Amino acid sequence: MRIHPISLLRITGILDGVSLLVLLCIAMPMKYKWGIEEAVTIVGSVHGGIFILYSLAIAYSAIRVRWSLLWPAAAALAAFVPLGNFVLDWQLKKAQTRYSERPFDRSLIVYSIVFFSFFDLFSQLPVMSTFASSVGAGSFIAGFVIGLYSLTNTLGNIVSGILTDKVGPFKLLMSGLLLSSAALLLYHFVDEPVLLIVVRIIHGFVAGLIVPAAFTFSANTTKATEQGKKVAFTGTFVGLAAIIGPAFSGIMASRTSVPFVFTCVAILGFALTVLSAIFLSQSKLSSQQKNKARREVQSSGSVLNANVAKAYGGAFFLMFSQGVIAYLLPLHVQSLGYDSRLSGTLMSTFGIIAVLLFVLPTNRIFDRVSSSKTMALGMGLMGLSQLLISLSATTLTLYLVLGLYGVGFALLFPSINTILIKATPSELRGKAYGYFYAFFSLGVVAGSSLLGWLPFNHTEGFIFTGIILLLFATLAAFVKSKESALAH
Repeated sequence: MRIHPISLLRITGILDGVSLLVLLCIAMPMKYKWGIEEAVTIVGSVHGGIFILYSLAIAYSAIRVRWSLLWPAAAALAAFVPLGNFVLDWQLKKAQTRYSERPFDRSLIVYSIVFFSFFDLFSQLPVMSTFASSVGAGSFIAGFVIGLYSLTNTLGNIVSGILTDKVGPFKLLMSGLLLSSAALLLYHFVDEPVLLIVVRIIHGFVAGLIVPAAFTFSANTTKATEQGKKVAFTGTFVGLAAIIGPAFSGIMASRTSVPFVFTCVAILGFALTVLSAIFLSQSKLSSQQKNKARREVQSSGSVLNANVAKAYGGAFFLMFSQGVIAYLLPLHVQSLGYDSRLSGTLMSTFGIIAVLLFVLPTNRIFDRVSSSKTMALGMGLMGLSQLLISLSATTLTLYLVLGLYGVGFALLFPSINTILIKATPSELRGKAYGYFYAFFSLGVVAGSSLLGWLPFNHTEGFIFTGIILLLFATLAAFVKSKESALAH
């Protein structure tokens, strides 16, 4: 029997209210009056677990119920007020019959999967080198295991793309989620560098199965006239992962351990595996869409064409630029006499600007303006930002330049995805996305390693990168190719 979202909210709300009263009225007096500290530890842990379930129920009801956002806000506030949940339940019982349910948007699951995949990636950044050192790895091995993940991730992207076209994106999504979540738990068994290398190979490969399948699934279940907006909104979750992931892992690792951080990420992955099995298994292409895609495959013959090549180039240079920023920005900030915290806030600034442009009505531009034009503009702004970073010497100018970089990123990411979607039929889209995200991974490796090999200081490195990006932006703007809407 299906439970109404408001009923689920009421049940978890009552449990939260009861556990709060037990904590305040029983456990805390036992600790402070009789010295039984275990009471607060046990009851507090139980209350914390219930509060997480209650928070998920609030989010679920906000998504599924046609009501004002004041209700979820009141539910969140009630959790912190003794007896507040009981008063809220009294109101919810009366309100339940007045509000209807919205159809469940399966895109939310796909967005969450994209978030998980990039959250997994970004949560590794602040902790992997220190974790490698803690198990006895030297500086060379520590750097090697970080790059090894990207290399095996590239192979996973390619395999995912090929298999997605053969067995469908849903099966690859399920396999990638399950295997990635299990691989995250393997870090508990790492106690020497050799084991770390093995786990990194496994983790990188199986994690690479997810993203091509997720974007293929999203593209194949979206109307052709809404692809740009959909990709932009998906980019929001990539940006959120980039903002939340490093902060989460850095804070949690300092208080617990790196394997515990990865366990938390694994729990999210297992939860999404279950939700995907429930909500995504019925999302399939219609027979008409399959027949159309099959005819398109027979007529096109190959996944590679001018627009696909343009999208691949955009993907490579987007992440090449990211690799340069990750490598050179901390060095530039340090040379100006600022501490490392400024580097982190600058990177967060560009991420926040990008997320705002993804989620606000500005995302409509990607379905109204030629993707080639927005791609060239985005790449040009990112190249200009690289040049301006080399000239920036104050915190204000650095923040402004990274904000401009965020605008360029927000224009470029949806554009190259939309170009790829429109240039490939659905039955070849998995392979196309597999190679697409392989270029993503290679771009990161190339951006951070090439600048380390070349005889440039950090200022010259930014200038070199800016010129390359501007040249590619010029090429993308002037090389015309017909954008054929093969998607649907």
